[in-house]
Order: sequence, then C-alpha cells, then structure tokens
Amino acid sequence: MTYEKISMVSVSTLALLFSTALMAAERVEPHGNLPIFDAHIHYSHDVWDALPPKEAIQRLRDIGITRAMVSSTSDEGTQRLYRADPNFVIPVLRPYRKRGTLKTWMHDESVIPYLKERLVRNHYVAIGEFHIDGEQAKLPVIRDIVRLANKHQLILHIHSDAKAIEYIFMQDPNARILWAHAGFEYAYVVKELMDKHANLWADLSFRREIFNNGRFLPDWQPLLTEHANRFLLGIDTYEPDRWLRINTVMQWQRQLLAALPKEIAEKIAFQNGERVFTQHFNKIK
Repeated sequence: MTYEKISMVSVSTLALLFSTALMAAERVEPHGNLPIFDAHIHYSHDVWDALPPKEAIQRLRDIGITRAMVSSTSDEGTQRLYRADPNFVIPVLRPYRKRGTLKTWMHDESVIPYLKERLVRNHYVAIGEFHIDGEQAKLPVIRDIVRLANKHQLILHIHSDAKAIEYIFMQDPNARILWAHAGFEYAYVVKELMDKHANLWADLSFRREIFNNGRFLPDWQPLLTEHANRFLLGIDTYEPDRWLRINTVMQWQRQLLAALPKEIAEKIAFQNGERVFTQHFNKIK
C-alpha cells in the first residue's frame, strides 16, 4: 500500500473516530451542560493537606458543580470550605469527630453536647451524613438528634435502611430527611416511602447499578419520573481517593441525566437542590 493510500485511510479513520466521539458526546449530554447541585460531598481531615480548600472547590467547579452540600470528619473541614467560598458551600454538620467511630457513634452521649456547641457557633442546613440501621434509630442519641433537627429546622442526612427511616418519621412526622444513596434499596421500597412521606428526598450517590450500559434497572426510570422532585445527585468524596475519581463519577451522572427527559433531568441535576436546600439554608441562617 502506498503512502498516499495509508494517509487516506488514516484520515478516514480519524474522521470516523471524531464523528463517533461527537455522536457519543451528544448521547451523553443532549440537554446541554446542565449545572449540578451536589448533595453529598465530604471534606474530611485526611484530605486537607493534599487538597487545600480553594483547590478542592475548583475541582468541583471544573466538573460542572455549581453548589455543594458539604460535611466532614471533623466539622473543621466543612468550615474551611465554607470560608473559602460561602456562595458555593452549604454546610452540613456531621456527628463524627474522628475516623473509626462509624459503628459506635450512636452510643456516644457526648455527641449531643458537641452538636449543640457547633449549632450555636455556625450555620448549617442539615445534620449528617450519619449512619444507622433499623432499631438503632430508637437509641437515645438518635432521638436527641431528631429533636435537635426539629428545633433548628434542620434536615437529616441519613445513611440507613428503610426501617430506620420509618422509625425517624414515627418520632417526628414532620422530619425532613435526605436519604443517602436512596438507602441502597430497591425502587419499590423507595417508592413506598416517598409515596408515604412528603418530606423525604434521596441522593443517588453510589447507585451506579440503577443505570448501567445505557439502561435503567426495572422500575427506576418510572420512579425517577414520578418523584422527579425528590432526587438529587452526589459524588460522595468519603475518602481521599474518591477525589481522584470525581470526573468518572460525574460522567456516569451525566449519562443518567441524558437518558431522562430534559425537564426531569433539570430537576434532579440542580433544581431540587436549589429549591429545597439552598432556599432553606438562606431562610434559616
């Protein structure tokens, strides 16, 4: 084969690859580059030195996030980000003061004075993200947290199973709950709870299985359509390595949005977060 023919093949191949890439990009984002409200960001102590506040915020802005709910272990991380950009960060107060207490914190009564002290000092939109399951929602520490949230008009960001969510609503029927990861529950379970409780929202962080290879798991697309006002996105930077993968996570989120009608995609991408959380934070701070 001559050089000219090789060149023609190469150019033709490049043109085909470029065309394919454009079509793929169109499939990924048919609604335009939607702004993203992220409901699940952590900025904990083990990332502070490697990723200073302004750099952390810029990384999030670079992938299209326009506002983020941030919590951290300890709360100092949240406050550092908030001071760096109060128009970008919506602070969330996490009960954890150090790593390694995820399975024991709900038995620690000193958590309540700590939360009260922070609530006097700073402004927050929510308490969380905190981890409980089932009957743990009935423990005295959790009951006190539910009462604190009620007193200060705060939302509860809860990582739990469906049973714990039910117990919280039994304690306070007017509680407002953001359910982390939609509880890792089946669509029909999430639907039952959302049908029953008007003040229940859910973030879709770490739920890659519900939309994979261009397809939704059964019942998820109807659920996102029916309760389009209740879902938000989240990257969940729960460990330092997660900050290195935010581009990949955002790509999946945008693929999910692209598979939905534009009006639903816009609600999940940013409108729900602004309507529920930004407006509420501005009201109570």
